[in-house]
Amino acid sequence: MKFRITHEFSYRYDSAVRLSTQYLRLTPRDTARQKVTGWNLETPGAALRTTDGYGNVLHVLTIDKAVSEISIEAAGTVETSPALDEPSDFTGAPLSPLLFLRPSGLTRVDGPLGAFAEKFRRAVAEHSGLRELAAAINDKHHGGSAADAVHAFIACCRHFGVPARYVSGYAYARKEQNNGVAMHAWAEAWVEQRWRSFDIAHDTPVGEAHIKIAVGADYLDACPVRGVRIGGGAETLLAHAHVEATQQ
Repeated sequence: MKFRITHEFSYRYDSAVRLSTQYLRLTPRDTARQKVTGWNLETPGAALRTTDGYGNVLHVLTIDKAVSEISIEAAGTVETSPALDEPSDFTGAPLSPLLFLRPSGLTRVDGPLGAFAEKFRRAVAEHSGLRELAAAINDKHHGGSAADAVHAFIACCRHFGVPARYVSGYAYARKEQNNGVAMHAWAEAWVEQRWRSFDIAHDTPVGEAHIKIAVGADYLDACPVRGVRIGGGAETLLAHAHVEATQQ
């Protein structure tokens, strides 16, 4: 499938921001199941493009003059294949799965989650068992955010010694299903010597309706925008993401 994506952010502040730095993970890369055919990132000033430790495209935007609003827009086209799952990392950036066993603040197993996970201890060594875990978490987090469900799944996987990581991106839904929108999150787990994908919120594997942007240990490593600032007071964020199918 071919998609046209637009993603807009507008930050407004009660008072002037004297200095700010934004870390932007808003640019997809080619993978085994997606090809970026065009992409543009518009920012209020030049942003330095680099690659972070996970192989994600990272833009660093520093604004050293007083502003009361910061607007960012990412837009482009991506073509995806019907293949399920992601057999490898971003092109040219192989990482050891063991990196994704370390705990993080958002993926720690507390008492209730640990008790919930125990019933899957034997099953998670196989792909089918991880699917069962994903389905159970979907039931447990029904109506909650995709990010929270992904963090719960990753926490359970790491608790049992299964490498797992957070993925941010976009997921297309036909207008009659979800108005063609949206920023989304899913997980990948290393099982049977390869990465397998788990869209916990939708209880499905990842396929041609998913556009991958970034991976990381948790949301903080893969979120689209993260930054620091001096001044500004209270902040208001307006964000909108839209995914349109241009060819099926």
